[in-house]
Amino acid sequence: MMCQSEARRGPELRAAKWLHFPQLALRRRLGQLSCMSRPALKLRSWPLTVLYYLLPFGALRPLSRVGWRPVSRVALYKSVPTRLLSRAWGRLNQVELPHWLRRPVYSLYIWTFGVNMKEAAVEDLHHYRNLSEFFRRKLKPQARPVCGLHSVISPSDGRILNFGQVKNCEVEQVKGVTYSLESFLGPRTCTEDLPFPPATSCDSFKDQLVTREGNELYHCVIYLAPGDYHCFHSPTDWTVSHRRHFPGSLMSVNPGMARWIKELFCHNERVVLTGDWKHGFFSLTAVGATNVGSIRIYFDRDLHTNSPRHSKGSYNDFSFVTHTNREGVPMRKGEHLGEFNLGSTIVLIFEAPKDFNFQLKTGQKIRFGEALGSL
Repeated sequence: MMCQSEARRGPELRAAKWLHFPQLALRRRLGQLSCMSRPALKLRSWPLTVLYYLLPFGALRPLSRVGWRPVSRVALYKSVPTRLLSRAWGRLNQVELPHWLRRPVYSLYIWTFGVNMKEAAVEDLHHYRNLSEFFRRKLKPQARPVCGLHSVISPSDGRILNFGQVKNCEVEQVKGVTYSLESFLGPRTCTEDLPFPPATSCDSFKDQLVTREGNELYHCVIYLAPGDYHCFHSPTDWTVSHRRHFPGSLMSVNPGMARWIKELFCHNERVVLTGDWKHGFFSLTAVGATNVGSIRIYFDRDLHTNSPRHSKGSYNDFSFVTHTNREGVPMRKGEHLGEFNLGSTIVLIFEAPKDFNFQLKTGQKIRFGEALGSL
């Protein structure tokens, strides 16, 4: 009987060994991977991760039984060379299109993103020699009347992602997803011309920005879609005294991505302009995005964005306050301030009295010149 049972179990044991062989081989291979350096390990596991998310659900589940874990979707997206892609896209935008090709190419873009060319200063599509000129098209003077009754206006066309008071040194990029105020604006420096008051060791970063007693800190996030007007303007009468450039990543900043990646705006390349207005501290930050490596500030010729090399977490400071100019760069409400090469995000962070009220709704469309809020 024992011999018969063993004879019957023979094929089952051989089948079990055959089934376990791939897992044993995978364990051995993963053991070799664990001895590799972290960059090499990331490189070797990246193709498996791509297959894990592309193949039907559960197709690579056996890998999890032998200790392999896929890179998260966020980490996978961060590994995409968005800066390189954005530079390549920028080069492509500069290529002059043949005269006969301009109308079909621009018409396709207009149809895809809902661009209103009736507002453009030049409606003739043949006038724009390349995509870059088309993206940076100017508007007719009467297309965006500037509201004079409210203290703060929208600096650009776009969609309101979030607004309100800054609480606990955290700012909401979209509802429920926050980022650190200090990480976004950068740490304080000892430069005398920065528009910050003297700080004590017990002050929070938010308290260091508020210069007047009884004031609060407010924020407003405006997302510019690819079809929106790409220039941005001064949202109020203020003086720009300092510029800080963070040469970071260039991930997409659309609302869906903003809900997905925490502190997205702190990872991306951005230009922070700080100064003061009649109620104290005021800042405007232009946040770059995929294919939007080019951020231009009209009065700042020394600014160069999306450079090939940069150190992670680094930033560059530049002061507009000099021995000959003690005040900085004065900006009038509605005055041209800068431009993006494609859609992106504008973040306003400013100090105002407690009775400041936003006249907005989350998700609403807004145009340059319309009111954001007033006292």
